[in-house]
Amino acid sequence: MSFAERCGLHSRKRQAACEQLVRQVEASGIDLIRLGWCDLHGVVRGKTLVASQLRQALANGIGMVSTLLLKDSSDRTAFKVFESGIEDTLPGFAGASNFTLMPDPASWQVLPWTDKTGWLQCQPYLADGRIVPLDSRHVLQQAVQRLAERGWQMRCGLEVEFHIYRLKDPLHGPDLDPDRAAWPGPAPEVSLIHPGYNLLTEGWMDRAEEPLRIVQRTAQALGLPLISLEIELGPSQVEAVFDVSDALTAADQMVLFRNATRQALRRAGYHATFMCRPPFEHIMSSGWHLHQSVCELATGRNVFMREDLAPGSSSREARQVLSDAGALWLAGLLAHAPALTALCTSTTNGYGRFRPNAMAPQSILWGRDNRGAMLRVIGAPGDSATRIENRLGEPAANPYLYMASQIHAGLDGADAQLQAPPATETPYAPGAVSIPTSLADAVQALQADSALSQAMGQPLVDYYSTIKLAEHRRLTQAEDATEFHKREYFGRI
Repeated sequence: MSFAERCGLHSRKRQAACEQLVRQVEASGIDLIRLGWCDLHGVVRGKTLVASQLRQALANGIGMVSTLLLKDSSDRTAFKVFESGIEDTLPGFAGASNFTLMPDPASWQVLPWTDKTGWLQCQPYLADGRIVPLDSRHVLQQAVQRLAERGWQMRCGLEVEFHIYRLKDPLHGPDLDPDRAAWPGPAPEVSLIHPGYNLLTEGWMDRAEEPLRIVQRTAQALGLPLISLEIELGPSQVEAVFDVSDALTAADQMVLFRNATRQALRRAGYHATFMCRPPFEHIMSSGWHLHQSVCELATGRNVFMREDLAPGSSSREARQVLSDAGALWLAGLLAHAPALTALCTSTTNGYGRFRPNAMAPQSILWGRDNRGAMLRVIGAPGDSATRIENRLGEPAANPYLYMASQIHAGLDGADAQLQAPPATETPYAPGAVSIPTSLADAVQALQADSALSQAMGQPLVDYYSTIKLAEHRRLTQAEDATEFHKREYFGRI
């Protein structure tokens, strides 16, 4: 029996896809295949096989050390896997045991920035054939299934801000100096690709065109639904906007985009970072704005869209612009916002973004087409593009956990019949409930949110909290916070 059979993956459809892929690779001249998996921090890890091993990998997977699921953002294992009692906390992880990465033949990509190399997305399985329950993609798959049981599907559009820099010395920079190697090591030295503080200026776009062309060609070669590339306000800051996809596809696309963008740009002498606040004095924070709506699986109708104006409602009521179901979803996102913050802004670096009058949220509020509010509601009765834009996220967040958290919070709003407060017109006025101001505070809110913890799975919440609190502790112990962020994030995410 193959491991694919043990995992319940050995269907006729998958077997046909595997055979077709093997023939395609043999005919194409591909000689290396990367098997990639997204870790808790949204970083792609994996192994590279020679092409002749593809058939074997599709049938039986490839081994990976289980501690890859237990790493904090500095790549240190946050659990004591060689001590007694670990099986009570994390069944299957004792002794840094082996898991098996199983490739999905439908995820096949030929990487456009390197020679004769293919890529397959994988998920980890336990030795007995069960999927690893703490795998973040599996967490989203469960949330998507919960939504599908109601006949619904979440649709997501991505607006991703990030920074691109030119490497001063791509071959011999400080991050490659063997005498300065550390854990984590020094960050690369860089210069800007545009000076900033001139939003959407065509002249800055022209100065940044070379690296943005690399981003464009890479994204399109991978089949990603790129709509636009834009100059953002901060020095060397840009934005990529993607068309709407279902939640799981959108999360996969975000993982692929970040991974591909970093690698393609690095080969051309540039450095891309998705950390929220790069470690320089003159920067603007980057956000990841998640546009979300829910549609009926059977018809494709937007569940958030109102057919007509709600009688007797004021312009600040949620039901003035959203359907009853959409208003309940909005209320769920607001009610669980403190806990959601831990999953949407998942690094210690991201919390410097929440400040007034910076096109970023500060308080737990919603507004109609208001970019200062945490939740920006866009649409009108009869508008099939009616949606909620969550502006809480940072671009380094794990896409699977970000989107899963939205589904569970929105569904709780529907199940508990929660009511949203009136829309804000002054999102930075005093008096509103603030977004958590540190990763530790956000994790504490997640641990205290029983409804969201139950929906996400208490083991997942405990596991996530342990790793993220380890990250926060290192920040509090650091002598210099800026140097900590530079080493922890700038060269790595």
